[in-house]
Amino acid sequence: MGQLYLNKVHKSYGHFEVIKGVTLDVRDGEFVVFVGPSGCGKSTLLRMIAGLDDTTGGDIVIDGERVNDKPPVKRGIAMVFQSYALYPHMSVFENIAFPLRVEGMEEAKIKEKVEGVAKILKLDQRLQQRPGLLSGGQRQRVAIGRAIVREPKIFLFDEPLSNLDAALRADMRIELTKLHRELKATMIYVTHDQIEAMTMADRIVVLNAGDIAQVGAPLELYHKPANLFVAGFIGNPKMNFVPVICTAAGQQGITVEYQGQSITVPVEPRDGVVGKTLTLGIRPEHTLLGAGDLNLTVLPSVIERLGINTIAYAALPTGEPYCALLPGSAPAEVDKPLVTGAKATDCHLFDAEGVAFERRIDISKLDMPESIAG
Repeated sequence: MGQLYLNKVHKSYGHFEVIKGVTLDVRDGEFVVFVGPSGCGKSTLLRMIAGLDDTTGGDIVIDGERVNDKPPVKRGIAMVFQSYALYPHMSVFENIAFPLRVEGMEEAKIKEKVEGVAKILKLDQRLQQRPGLLSGGQRQRVAIGRAIVREPKIFLFDEPLSNLDAALRADMRIELTKLHRELKATMIYVTHDQIEAMTMADRIVVLNAGDIAQVGAPLELYHKPANLFVAGFIGNPKMNFVPVICTAAGQQGITVEYQGQSITVPVEPRDGVVGKTLTLGIRPEHTLLGAGDLNLTVLPSVIERLGINTIAYAALPTGEPYCALLPGSAPAEVDKPLVTGAKATDCHLFDAEGVAFERRIDISKLDMPESIAG
């Protein structure tokens, strides 16, 4: 079992509150990713779960047992850090075996466990080498192996791939996802990289200034962000935000106006929004080349051509930054007018406090053939 429950967990340093009453339920076997900007408290929260930092308030419960006062070694967890933290004078075998030797396990059992873990991680041909002879990805696998061999209830990962180059990060991302499927273990993973979060997580926990902004499956956060913060954080390039005036609210959704144009966004209406300034959200990848339900003509200041895509950066007439992710062959040029559009069904809408209006979409049926979606 590897169930984790955080009940109103706080962490303060003097008068400065780093974690502000976080409550979270992590199910057995779940892969949960903590993501957020630097300083949001994600690593601090992970260290409190591990027992490396004390809590100021609240409860940390693992498999029904409160562990606040237990040392890390008694919590049934294993942690993989950003730095590999390997012993350079020891072989791969001895690095993986180290926690078992500390426990006083018999030699035959140690050999069996280490060789089993090494096979899973494709390190069985490297067991007699020292870390200095290994690549960065191999060293990280050794650090992961040292965690696996203890058979913990919960694995904790603190930005374990951040020291690797882009190609190795992609490879290790795939390996960790496969490993989770094979071990069926509970894993909590901290990263600032939203690609890691979107591709690896069963659920993502978005943290903002020590509090949870939203928890949900990757596509739920992408298609139905709860607020402006999540909408701006999940997605790359980030969502465009356009100030609009609400002119009507009814069964079809909410109608807003921008620069003399009207668009009715299919969201759940609320009372008292007519006449208010709202924020329309348009993801760069949902930008059309040419007319849509809402048209925006901009002068790109920077063009990035990536082959499969062209990214145009500009500013709206009202001054807000605007980004369009277009096909690779898009005829976009710097300082030349570019006509773009957006479909109403692709748009998001947020109130004056930044809270999202509920979108009328069924996430489970998105991007599916009709025969599957029904």
